[in-house]
Amino acid sequence: STGSSVMKVESGKQWYQRRVRGVVLSLDKTIDVVKKLKLTGTPYKIFKNTAFLKGMFSSVLEVSKFEGAMIKTVSGIRGQVKRALSAPPGSFRASFEDKIKLSDIVFLRCWVSVDIPKFYAPVINLLTANKTWSGMRTVAELRRANGETIPVNKDSLYKDIERKPQEFRPLKVPKNLQKSLPFKTKPKMEKKRTKELYTTKRAVVLEPGEKRLTTLMQQLLTAQKESDKKKLEKKKREREKHQKELDKIEEKRSTHAKQERKKFYQKNSKKDKMEMD
Repeated sequence: STGSSVMKVESGKQWYQRRVRGVVLSLDKTIDVVKKLKLTGTPYKIFKNTAFLKGMFSSVLEVSKFEGAMIKTVSGIRGQVKRALSAPPGSFRASFEDKIKLSDIVFLRCWVSVDIPKFYAPVINLLTANKTWSGMRTVAELRRANGETIPVNKDSLYKDIERKPQEFRPLKVPKNLQKSLPFKTKPKMEKKRTKELYTTKRAVVLEPGEKRLTTLMQQLLTAQKESDKKKLEKKKREREKHQKELDKIEEKRSTHAKQERKKFYQKNSKKDKMEMD
């Protein structure tokens, strides 16, 4: 890496220091200063993985300069600029990895070259009366001397982004597909009720006989639920008990198999020793 610094003292009181740090990529006399530029556009026609976009460029010439450039949607779908369209001006065709939506915002990240103003003023004679020399004052020095502030461009200030809520179209399932779907997943054709039914508005008063029947049914359902709960708990306990018994049997079996293997290896080792003697 390389760095450079510039220090300037103004009449012995005010001073400032600038430091620049960067990386040397290549040795070249020409210097290109660029800045980032982010262009945004929106699709107005979509054909599967291809879409027509507008709002990013203003003419066909601009589109031709960016043919083959990589673009990307806010949702992360990558694409490429293909060809310019005749109308509207600045619109173009682009291809993407996947199908995008009309609500997507497409942006293009690029670099724009910045022209640096060049100034050359040779100093012919430095032998002045007081042997001091000062060059042309900078814009900052002039503003400080005149008490002026830095002009602010309103277009360069950050603004609050107001995004409207997205309104998606209702889902439409083709009739051929509806026939092959099971009943629970088929779209129901009933419309939402705009008015309340009379049963929700009016209080329903039960007769004494109906009230007794309703109470009896609730009691029976409660008793059935309690009985089912006890049965499930009993089955769970039985399963746990059975699993413990199986574990004990497996443990005994593994212990017995281990002892048998031990006897077998001891017996074979004795035979091998006798044969060697």
